[in-house]
Amino acid sequence: MVTAASWPRPRGLLLDAMGTLIGLRASVGHTYAAVAAEFGIPLEPDAVDQAFAGLYRAAPALAFPGLQGAALDQAERHWWARLIDALLAALGQPPGPAALHRRLFDRYGEADLWRVHDDVPAALERWRRRGLRLAVVSNFDQRLDGLLEQLGLSPLLDAVVISSRAGAAKPSALPFQQALAALDLAPDQAWHIGDSPEDADGARAAGLPCLLVRRR
Repeated sequence: MVTAASWPRPRGLLLDAMGTLIGLRASVGHTYAAVAAEFGIPLEPDAVDQAFAGLYRAAPALAFPGLQGAALDQAERHWWARLIDALLAALGQPPGPAALHRRLFDRYGEADLWRVHDDVPAALERWRRRGLRLAVVSNFDQRLDGLLEQLGLSPLLDAVVISSRAGAAKPSALPFQQALAALDLAPDQAWHIGDSPEDADGARAAGLPCLLVRRR
């Protein structure tokens, strides 16, 4: 049986972000309902949570090959606007105004909605003391750069690879390959740590061992 003890000792770690390093302080439904209320749109938090999960899983990859700068920012915002309107439609509401799309997008770039899991800072510091190179690999957009900075994690990381900028999302091997290149490591010199099937499948596609964490 293959176990972590039998894997080659890593020189670096690729780390998922959402659900592994950081998480939301309140449910998506709670935040969406609060912001929608500012625009006179009544939403039930539980109904939002139930609808959002399926719509998010069914959405196209949050990845935009070849885009950068303002074009990438616009593509990211458009992706989320379409998801927000699909959610509103599922809840019997008309499409939201552009101001609602902007407000929700910007709100999730604010650090007070997020928390760093309790075990993360000490683990990152311990790994760095041991000389490990650390990179985040996340199916997210450019807001993650600012969030990691605001949450105090950026100084502990050597690279951040996000799907929107990488042009491909997990379970594609490409984001992992870009992170390995940024760390100057080969696949047999790194492990991946995540919390989802996409993490396991993407790591496997890139030739990496993967450890999955189980958080409440």
